[in-house]
Amino acid sequence: MRAFPRRVVSIAVLLTLAAVETLYAQTPASAVNAESLRLVSPEANSYATGTMRLKAEADDAAAVENVTFFVDSQQICVAAAAPFECEWDAGSEVAPHQVRAIFGLTGGGRLAKTVRTKGLGFADKVNVDVVQVTVTVTDDSGHFVADIPRDAFTIYENGAPQAVTYFQSDDVPLELLVAVDISGSMTAFMPQLKTAVKQFLSAVPAEHQVTLLGFNDTVFPLARKTTDLAERVRAVDRLMPWGATALYDSIVRGVDMLGRQPGRKALVVFSDGEDQGSHVALEDVERRLQASDVTLYIIAEGRGISQQYLKKTMQRLTTPTGGRTFTTESAAQLEATFAELLDELSHQYLLGYPPTNAARDDSWREIRVDVAGHSGVRARQGYRAAPE
Repeated sequence: MRAFPRRVVSIAVLLTLAAVETLYAQTPASAVNAESLRLVSPEANSYATGTMRLKAEADDAAAVENVTFFVDSQQICVAAAAPFECEWDAGSEVAPHQVRAIFGLTGGGRLAKTVRTKGLGFADKVNVDVVQVTVTVTDDSGHFVADIPRDAFTIYENGAPQAVTYFQSDDVPLELLVAVDISGSMTAFMPQLKTAVKQFLSAVPAEHQVTLLGFNDTVFPLARKTTDLAERVRAVDRLMPWGATALYDSIVRGVDMLGRQPGRKALVVFSDGEDQGSHVALEDVERRLQASDVTLYIIAEGRGISQQYLKKTMQRLTTPTGGRTFTTESAAQLEATFAELLDELSHQYLLGYPPTNAARDDSWREIRVDVAGHSGVRARQGYRAAPE
């Protein structure tokens, strides 16, 4: 019998593998509601880099026999029991990937869930239909001022007054992401940091959504916003310092995870402020922040306090967003900083306006907020209206 050419055989094998995966994705399973199955990590449109955890969930774990994870059509692992998760090395480059979870059901059949991550070659943009601005107002003594009426606020974009169409001052929703530096340089400070972070998380009002990240030379989620306080506390207890510091990567990842939904969004980063191994540059982080409405706070210790150039770098990142850089030298100062930050987050105003200049021309638009009778006003300094 005449043998097929080797190239034809190779193509046939590849087509067979693709057909198998398609069969997995399309097999009906009427006994299980597809909405009860979720691929939760990585999140859609997030960044994938370094060692990450692939994770799937089912409302009824007994209905799932196993979950097979594929990345870019290559099988990574099979999780035979809940929790359905495993590790995946996404590599050092931030590249787009397709991640698929195939749920093998105990009653027969399969269902698939797919997400796509993205690389750094994207065109960030804000929705220039409505620009959101979080505003903090303090009096001459530095105390936060509440109950200021809407008509006291005036917003200028590139010097031109804008019509405020949205205003909220009470119970403003907040999505908070806390990123904790667990690199080797944090070893001496880790015990008191753990204690302070747990106290901070416990003090955040229950109605606010909180996500917890850890980072060293990679960035990885520790607890999602859908988890409860007890799980976040357990995640902090498990932290162990090792590796280098990918500070810039953690900021980009945090901004990406916070997304673009309406409402206040704050990113709080605990670090010594020295980046040692990020895949993105400082300028990339600045541009990413300019294209978002996230308020960035950095709480620094160690070299972040003693090195002036690190202080300037952190202020360069936080100030344009309307946030701040805090420096702490002791556990008592750290606790006081947390208390001050929580107080600030509880006394903020959220404003929105449709800009008179609706062009998406990649220009930087300066924002200035005036509040009648108050000089202590802090808000984002502008935004970049990048092309679609």
